[in-house]
Amino acid sequence: MNTPPVHAPMDQFPRAADGQLIVGGVPLSQLAERVGQTPFYAFDRGLLRQRAAQLRAVLPASVKLHYAMKANPMPALVGLMATLVDGIDVASAGELKVALDAGADPHEISFAGPGKREVELRQALAAGVLVNVESPREVELLAKLSAELGLPARIALRVNPDFELKGSGMKMGGGPKQFGIDAEALPALMARIDELGLGFEGFHLFAGSQNLRAEAICDAQRKSYELALRLAQHTRQPVRFLNLGGGFGIPYFPGEQRLDLAPIAENLAALAERARQEMPQASIVIELGRYFVGEAGVYVTRVVDRKVSRGQVFLVTDGGLNHHLAASGNFGQVIRKNYPVTIGNRRPDAPSESTMVVGPLCTPMDLLAERMSLPCAEVGDLVVIFQSGAYGASASPQGFLGHPGVVEVLV
Repeated sequence: MNTPPVHAPMDQFPRAADGQLIVGGVPLSQLAERVGQTPFYAFDRGLLRQRAAQLRAVLPASVKLHYAMKANPMPALVGLMATLVDGIDVASAGELKVALDAGADPHEISFAGPGKREVELRQALAAGVLVNVESPREVELLAKLSAELGLPARIALRVNPDFELKGSGMKMGGGPKQFGIDAEALPALMARIDELGLGFEGFHLFAGSQNLRAEAICDAQRKSYELALRLAQHTRQPVRFLNLGGGFGIPYFPGEQRLDLAPIAENLAALAERARQEMPQASIVIELGRYFVGEAGVYVTRVVDRKVSRGQVFLVTDGGLNHHLAASGNFGQVIRKNYPVTIGNRRPDAPSESTMVVGPLCTPMDLLAERMSLPCAEVGDLVVIFQSGAYGASASPQGFLGHPGVVEVLV
């Protein structure tokens, strides 16, 4: 008989002697009192530091680490991340403001996104950040704005490669895409950049995200490097910036295991050694969002009702898809799967039951856990969803049906 797959152990958060989950050194019930309300997100600053240190210890020292703040733009968290990484990648003028307010070095901020408005390009020029150009229109606009403002434009070309990241949750390159410029169209655009006298600095290649297969990530990195090396022949300016993307995944669903960093580190070391010879002025950048913050966060919501419908237990909580769209399965899942969930104020080995955890919204889509075996819970208990540090509050429809918003805290 086959054993059904289970979630990877969520051992990054310890338990107190009474079974209470501890986040940032604080028992969960005490943290809920300190926050003053449920639902809330809590991000453990110790785990954020630990993940950054882990990457620094494994990856080559010459490889720069950037935080992609679209994963979690909470200002306090971005302020911490700015002290742990080499740069910040933003995807809007709003994110740019948060990064600058957090003290990030403008020279190490890059700005991506397929629909940059003229006012945003003006702001990027004024801030002195690197713009990851995604169309010929942006090149012409930057040339015009640079002349108007008397400020140099810093340009990297976001490449839509002719390959995909195999096994990625979201494919960001390969085939027809709204992201970047098709690789075959770049030589002509690079000649135009030289003709306009714009400051070309390098390439941004991001093939996909949420990948747990080290060999697929290594393959994409090698192909990205080779493509950048070929493209570099079409400009008179040296490559200074080579963003090979990220794609590092974390385990969300039953049967998934944590990513093995060792092969990725070995692969990057080989590419860094090649770059020293073939693109000696280039800094290799790895851009990570989810991998930095995803496992360091929990979403906490309180049981407000316990119901039994035709033998099935339902725990109704005070938060749902309006705060955590991803956990509900409505943020990219084709077939809904459960995030790892627990009752955070009860012992995990307490008597359990098959449980449906649902939110307060008047829609059947508001489902946080489907027929999971969870410790028996009552009104007032705290449901915890792990792996919630990325694409949480900012990626959820908080105005839907008019329920209160969610609080975020860095602990």
